[in-house]
Amino acid sequence: MSSNTRRVVITGIGVCAPSALSASDLHDLLLNNRSGIQHYPELAELGFSCQIGGMPQLDSIELADHFDRVWLKGLNSKGLIYAALSGKEAWKDARLSLDAEQRDPETGIVFGAGILGIDKLREAIHKVDEGDVRRLGSTTVLQTMTSGASAYLAGLLGCGNRVSANSSACSTGTEAVALGFDWIRQGKAKRMLVGSTSEGGPYVWGGFDAMRILPRKYNDQPTEASRPMSASASGFVPSCGAGALVLEDMESATERGASIYAEVEAAVVNSGGQREGGSFTAPNPRAVQECIDNTITQSGVDLRDFDAINGHLTATRGDLAEVQAWQKAFKNKGASLPKINSFKGHIGHALAAAGSIEVVGCVLQLHHQVVYGNRNLSDVLPEIADIAGTSALQQSESSAVNRIIKASFGFGDVNACLIFRKWLDK
Repeated sequence: MSSNTRRVVITGIGVCAPSALSASDLHDLLLNNRSGIQHYPELAELGFSCQIGGMPQLDSIELADHFDRVWLKGLNSKGLIYAALSGKEAWKDARLSLDAEQRDPETGIVFGAGILGIDKLREAIHKVDEGDVRRLGSTTVLQTMTSGASAYLAGLLGCGNRVSANSSACSTGTEAVALGFDWIRQGKAKRMLVGSTSEGGPYVWGGFDAMRILPRKYNDQPTEASRPMSASASGFVPSCGAGALVLEDMESATERGASIYAEVEAAVVNSGGQREGGSFTAPNPRAVQECIDNTITQSGVDLRDFDAINGHLTATRGDLAEVQAWQKAFKNKGASLPKINSFKGHIGHALAAAGSIEVVGCVLQLHHQVVYGNRNLSDVLPEIADIAGTSALQQSESSAVNRIIKASFGFGDVNACLIFRKWLDK
C-alpha cells in the first residue's frame, strides 16, 4: 500500500444465521462443529425433493425491541429482520451510538440483498389480486425493495454518507465488504456498515430445487447433508440470514479508542463475462484465478504469510475447480496451501448472505486464534486430498492465525476476494 492510502479496519461484527443469532453464537457453532441445518415438513408437503435447509430461529427475539409500531403492524420481511439484527449487533459491538440525533455525513452503508421480502411480496400479490389494494400497508414497498435493508439501517443510525444495496448473487456479501473498503480507502467516508441479507423458505429455494442442484438423499439426516470438498457431496444445502461488519478508517478508529478486530488489506471484484467456459451458472476459471491472484498482488503479502483460506466451496462439482485455483495461486509462487475451510457444512449456503456471514467467521478466527474445521469431511474427495492434504481440516485447531484470504463466486459469473490481517497495531 502507498503511504497516502487510508488503512481500513474492522471494529464491529454481527450475525443472524441458522443456530447463530449473534457473532458469539457463530463462533460456538463453528468451533464445536455443530450444524444449523434441519428438516422442514412444509417443504415435504410442497413436493420438494430437497426438504432441508437452514433458517435463523427467531422465536426468542422480541421484534418490538428492533422495530416501531408502524413497522410491526405489517412486518413480514425476514430479510429485513435479519439485516436489522445483524446490523445493530455490529454497530453496538463497535461501541457506536444507536441514539444519534443528528445525521452523520461521514458514515455510510452498503448492505446487499438477493431477494428481499418474498413473503411480504406474496402477501401483497394476493391482496392486489383480490382487489384489496388499500390494505397493503404503508411499508410494503420498503419491505420488498432491494435497498430496503440498507435504507432501514440508515434511518436507524442516521447515516448521511453513501447508502446503497448491492446485489451480486452469492458474491453479494463479500462484494459489499469490498465496496465499503474501497469507499473508505478513497477518503469518501470515515466509517461504513457493510453486509448482506438473504431470505429463505420455499419461494426462494424452490428454483434451486427445480435445478436439481440440492441434495436429495439426506432428508432424514439433515445435519449430514452439507459436505463441502467431500467425495459424497451431492449439492449445496440452502439457508439464509445476514452478516454485518463496521469498517472504519484506522485513524478514526484509534482516535475514538475503538477495539479493532482486524485490518482489511485487499479487495478485488471481477467477472468472467460468461466467456471461456463461464456461463450464467458456471464461473470462468480464468477470471476466478485472476480475482484470487490480483487480490494477493494488491496486498503485497508474501504467500508464506497466509495462515488460512476460507473458500466459497459449496459441496458441488465446483469445489475441485476452486481448490485447484487456490493451488495454482499458492504453489506457483513456492508456497504450500494454507489450511482451507468452508462454513457451509455447518450453516448451509446462505446465498446473498453467504459472504457476509462467512467474513464474520473469518474475523472470529483471527480474534480467537483458531481455524475452524470442515463439518462432514470424513471422506475428502481424492483429487482435493491430493492437493490440500492435511490443510483440509476436519476439526477446529487452535493456531497462530495472522492472515486469511476469503473468496466468493456467484451466478452471473461474478467473483469477489478479500484479505484480512489480525490487528497488530502497526
